[in-house]
Amino acid sequence: MQLKPLKGQHHVSAITAKAKENYTFYTKTLGMRLVKKTVNQDDTSVYHLFYADERGNPGTDLTFFEIPHAGQTYQGTNSITKTSLRVPSDEALQYWLKRFDEFGIEHDGVSHHTGRATLAFRDFEGQRLELVSDENNEGVASGIPWKESPVPEAYAIRGLGPVTLTVSRPELTEKILIDVMGYREKGSYPSLVEGQPDVKVFETGEGGTGAEVHLETRKDIGRERPGRGSVHHVAFRVESKEELEKWVDYITNIGLPNSGFVERYYFRSLYFREPNGILFELATDGPGFEGDEPFETLGESLALPPYLEPQRETIEKNLKPLDTAQS
Repeated sequence: MQLKPLKGQHHVSAITAKAKENYTFYTKTLGMRLVKKTVNQDDTSVYHLFYADERGNPGTDLTFFEIPHAGQTYQGTNSITKTSLRVPSDEALQYWLKRFDEFGIEHDGVSHHTGRATLAFRDFEGQRLELVSDENNEGVASGIPWKESPVPEAYAIRGLGPVTLTVSRPELTEKILIDVMGYREKGSYPSLVEGQPDVKVFETGEGGTGAEVHLETRKDIGRERPGRGSVHHVAFRVESKEELEKWVDYITNIGLPNSGFVERYYFRSLYFREPNGILFELATDGPGFEGDEPFETLGESLALPPYLEPQRETIEKNLKPLDTAQS
């Protein structure tokens, strides 16, 4: 079966216990646009929030499942341990250093690996994030910042950069990335943890910051116990429904347990776990977020897929407003 290469990151989905504070941080502090305010399709009593570029272009979405009683995250292996966000230049990182200090955001200093300047920081729940400069980047194009963002366009977040997976048995994940998903090994850089192996870099498609997975090996810690501030899964881009159907057949035929074809309304998906237990999703580039509300008002009202629309009144009663200025 001939499969086209995956195109890079599609979205990253994480967990928050506080949807309102999450909304404030990612829109007011980070300046991303809330392009879709909907509910968890598997539990409609809680939000699923999508933050992205101006229209939620594929490769720009950082999404959050609200789990109000989520406990503390105990960091460890077999997990997604860092989500990076692309900014246009090294100069932008200097802007963000000042902004993080102004807003009291916990952050590290600017550092360099894989030839790029980066700035690691944490949100209010300890979500592990990193800004990565696209100044020397070649590869997958970035998104387009929202013009009404509180962050100037010259410094604004433009999409997802590399995602870091931390595992105890790297050879198992490598085999899935290379032999199943078609990634190629690009290089490596030293681990930040003394005595641990180098972090390996894998890329797909056009490559670049929007198409890399960084694989970190840790033998000195136990398995992560996820909670608020942890990542639920990472999704990778497939160009069309037809191509996704080929992936469903392929993943099934090689014996990997999987979800089969899943209709998510804004995109179509396939889920499976790699052998270390990290949840991967393959997701289509379309249909996108403008099928049920116009570009100008994306994210302002509660959006529900058609099959949940009959339950709207009940669903809305169970949700707390994100912002007092919103209805």
